[in-house]
Amino acid sequence: MTTLLFSHDACLDHNTGEGHPERSDRLRAVNNALGAAQFSALDRREAPEVSRQTLILNHPEAFVEDVFARAPLDNQIYLDPDTIMSPGSAQAALRATGAVCAAVDEVLAGAADNAFCAVRPPGHHAEPDRAMGFCLFNSVAIAARHARNKFGLGRVAVVDFDVHHGNGTQAAFWEDKDLFYASSHQYPHYPGTGASGETGQGNIINVPLPAGTGSGVFRSRFAEHVFPALNEFKPELLLISAGFDAHADDPLAQLNLQDEDYGWVTDELLAIADQHSGGRVVSALEGGYDLGALGRSVAIHVQSLMQTGD
Repeated sequence: MTTLLFSHDACLDHNTGEGHPERSDRLRAVNNALGAAQFSALDRREAPEVSRQTLILNHPEAFVEDVFARAPLDNQIYLDPDTIMSPGSAQAALRATGAVCAAVDEVLAGAADNAFCAVRPPGHHAEPDRAMGFCLFNSVAIAARHARNKFGLGRVAVVDFDVHHGNGTQAAFWEDKDLFYASSHQYPHYPGTGASGETGQGNIINVPLPAGTGSGVFRSRFAEHVFPALNEFKPELLLISAGFDAHADDPLAQLNLQDEDYGWVTDELLAIADQHSGGRVVSALEGGYDLGALGRSVAIHVQSLMQTGD
C-alpha cells in the first residue's frame, strides 16, 4: 500500500497578482519539498478535472455557473477584496477539487492507504453560494459529499488545522449530522466565525485559540476536544483541511506552532482513522504563506502519511 500525491501544473496558473499571499510560489515550495529523496516512494498522480455534476453536490448550480461565467479572458477580476480570478483560475479550481475527489476514489477503492493533494486555490472558506477568502469551490466539502454519493458512506469527517476558521465547510455541514467538522483556529480572526458555541447539529467542534497560542495549548485542546469527538463520531473516511499558517513564521496570523506540531497532529489523526475508517485519509492543502515554513511543515505532514502503512 502507498501514499498518493495528487497535483497539477494548472494550479500554478491561478494568478493572484503581485503581492498576494496566496501565490503560485506556495505550490512551488510544496513541490520542491516533496521532490526530496525521502519522498521517492510517493505515487504521483495528475489531478483530473472535477465534473460540474460533482461540484453541485455542495454548491448550487447557479453559483457554479456564475463562477465560470465570470472567469476573465485576460487580466484579473475580484470576486471579493481577497479572492481573485485570472484566466487560469477556473482550470486550477477544477483540478484542485478534482484532485481531492480522485484521491477519495482511490483511497476508498483500496488502491492506497491515504493521499495528499498539493493544489491551489484552497477551498475551506468557500460557502455553498459564495466564493471568498482566496477560495472558489470548497474542495474538501465537495469530496465529502462525493464520498457519500458514490460509495454510500454514512459518516465522513473533516478536521481542519488551518489558522483561519473554515466557515465554508461549517456552513456546508451545519444541518447534516452525518458530516463532522472540527477546526482549530485563531480567534477572533478572519473570517469572524468559529466560536466554540457554533455546533450545528452537534457535529461541529470549534477550538478557538487566542493570538500567541503555542504548541502546548494547541496539542492539549486537540486532545481534550477534537480527538474525543472524532472517536465518538466514528468516521468511515477522514478528510484533512491541511493549512500550515498557524506556524510561528507565518505572516497572516499570530499563532506559534512549530514544524513538529504538524507531524504530531497528523500521527494522532491517522491513529483515529486506523481505528474507525480502515486508515482511509485524504488530506488537501489549504493555507500556509511563509514559503520556508510551508515546505517544511508539508514535508513532515506527508512523512507521517507515508509511515502509516509501514
